[in-house]
Amino acid sequence: MFYTDNKLQYPVRVDTPNPLFARALQQAIGGVEGEIRVAMQYFFQACGARGNPKFRDLLMNTAAEELGHIEMLATAVAMNLDGAPLSMQEEMAATDRVVGAAMGGMNLKNLLSSGLSAMPVDSDGVPFDMSHIYASGNIAADMTANVAAESTGRTLAVRLYNMTDDAGMKDMLSYLIARDTMHQNQWLAALEELGGMTGAFPIPNSFPQAQEKTDFSYAYLGFQADGSAPVPGRWAEGPSIDGKGTFVTGKLHPSDQKPDLGMARPDSGAQAEQIG
Repeated sequence: MFYTDNKLQYPVRVDTPNPLFARALQQAIGGVEGEIRVAMQYFFQACGARGNPKFRDLLMNTAAEELGHIEMLATAVAMNLDGAPLSMQEEMAATDRVVGAAMGGMNLKNLLSSGLSAMPVDSDGVPFDMSHIYASGNIAADMTANVAAESTGRTLAVRLYNMTDDAGMKDMLSYLIARDTMHQNQWLAALEELGGMTGAFPIPNSFPQAQEKTDFSYAYLGFQADGSAPVPGRWAEGPSIDGKGTFVTGKLHPSDQKPDLGMARPDSGAQAEQIG
């Protein structure tokens, strides 16, 4: 069950409405790095979490927080659209900053489809389709995916912060950046509780590594056309990060097998020459 008190999680202030920045903020709502993505990712991870219930609580609590971030950003989009023109044919003077912004890049979907309000779309007006929601049912895999989600989200928030001179928007984005910092750390802390690098990895840790092709488990393979060795790095020598092997560098030689699917079935719709 979810509750609301009709108050914003953090104050939202726009000193100078900017329809073009409203479009940019849409990326933080419905973009692949945005708040809809993480809210739904954490929600579905929580719904499928098994084992210690504290991880479900962590995920669901953070999903609720991210819903509040969507509300903040949607409010910011609407406030930045204040004063945007309702007509594209009137007052087209170059001195009109708002009209210029509209003609020069404002997302017209915010006008035509939502009446100067935010939408569940990215900065190009493309609806968020949930294809970037990762909820595997493996708590360690999910926590790892969440670190990446918060990292890309924080990167986007920093870019938005650097795009605007509006003090109110910078204040809101500074808060969101800080929360991304916390969320990166909390997911890493959860991984630490799950055993850290040497306990949680390789994911899933429930699969016996003896059943792997162990010759390849920690081999950094080169695929250079001239047969030269790949460029060395930490990933190519020394103990593996999970502490269960030693990195080596190798060259993968092709097998003798060539793909041969045989002839097509008579009822498959293939050409006569393909059918055996």
